[in-house]
Amino acid sequence: MKLVEPNSNARYVAFETYFDKKQMPLWGRAGIQLPYVEGLRLDEAMHPLALLCVGMYGETLPNQDGAPVRMVIPWKYGFKSIKSLVKIKFVKDQPPTTWNITNAHEYGFYSNVNPAVDHPRWSQAREIRLPGYFKNTKTQMYNGYGDQVASLYTGMDLKKNY
Repeated sequence: MKLVEPNSNARYVAFETYFDKKQMPLWGRAGIQLPYVEGLRLDEAMHPLALLCVGMYGETLPNQDGAPVRMVIPWKYGFKSIKSLVKIKFVKDQPPTTWNITNAHEYGFYSNVNPAVDHPRWSQAREIRLPGYFKNTKTQMYNGYGDQVASLYTGMDLKKNY
């Protein structure tokens, strides 16, 4: 992002995935609007823990893991780590996101891992980690990256801005 030098009006980054109806004949059954879209604030996207991933284990990123390029945002819920990126735009206003479009009262724009804010249909206070399977663990704020990212959200109501 530093290479493209977004102008001073840019406050957010909008992402869009690859979508081709010919290659994805069951697209109409996805249950969500396609192409998949996501967004971050500019400061979130430029944080050193936010990665654009093009490979894994010394190899080119495979299709099933989000080729050609995907975002990795480790302190947010997984759906923010958008796969198969084909468009990245710097925008002034908060961009729409797929899950916020689909079900706004359940999925907020920020989507930080916050065990104090339950999803309307389940608790997020505890998690099961692999390979422990049935080992129930307390969910950590920001997925355990609080020391590195909490300052991005200073002064925000994290229950309102979920």
